[in-house]
This record gives sequence, C-alpha cells and structure tokens, in this order.
Amino acid sequence: MTTTWLLIILTTAIIAYSAFSFFYQRKIMKHLTEEEFRAGYRKAQLIDVREPKEYEGGHILGARNIPLSQLRQRHKEIRQDQPIYFYCQNTVRSGRAAQMLKRKGYNDINCLKGGFKGWTGKVKKK
Repeated sequence: MTTTWLLIILTTAIIAYSAFSFFYQRKIMKHLTEEEFRAGYRKAQLIDVREPKEYEGGHILGARNIPLSQLRQRHKEIRQDQPIYFYCQNTVRSGRAAQMLKRKGYNDINCLKGGFKGWTGKVKKK
C-alpha cells in the first residue's frame, strides 16, 4: 500500500512539474510560425541550441551554435538588448534555454514552432 501511494505522489509531482514548465515556457517566450520566424530572425540573434553534430548535419543559414549543454557557461555571448531566436530539433531544448536565460535577465526570447524538423527554408550543411 505504501508503494502505491509513493508512486501516485511521484507521478503527480512529475505531471505537475511538466505542466508548470509547459505554461511557464509559453509565458516567457513566443512560439513563432515559420513565416513569423523568417520575418524577424535576420534582425535578431539566431541561435541553434542543438549539439555540434546535429548543427553540422544541417542548420538554418546564419545561425550560431550554442548548445544547451554549454549555454550556462556561454550565455554572455548573447546580447540582452537584441531579440533572441532559438531553435532546436523540436522545441524542447529551446524551452529549457529560454528558462535559463530568463533567470539571467533576458526578455525578448522567441522560438521556432516545430523546431528545425519543420523548417523548409535554406539550410547550410558542413
């Protein structure tokens, strides 16, 4: 009986945390359609938060690679006075990156809805 209650409490905590993260990310960053993203990313800091191997396999033309795993150490490379346009493979890492930067005082944070998987524009491969 104790194990059952522990599992219920643990499951409830995980669901609550996931829901909180989802709604918090929606609040702190704008999820842009590809058209909206295209309209503004040339005037912003375009950052690919995927790992280097993924970036080398193909990335949006003009994007800078700052992997989520390195963002805590490299966040000072990102200017606070310009819009930030994040993308990753499908938006999970972009959300985490947005949360991290929001805690550090960044505000104008945007994300490509659907991530790189849904991108139909120009791509550069190494």
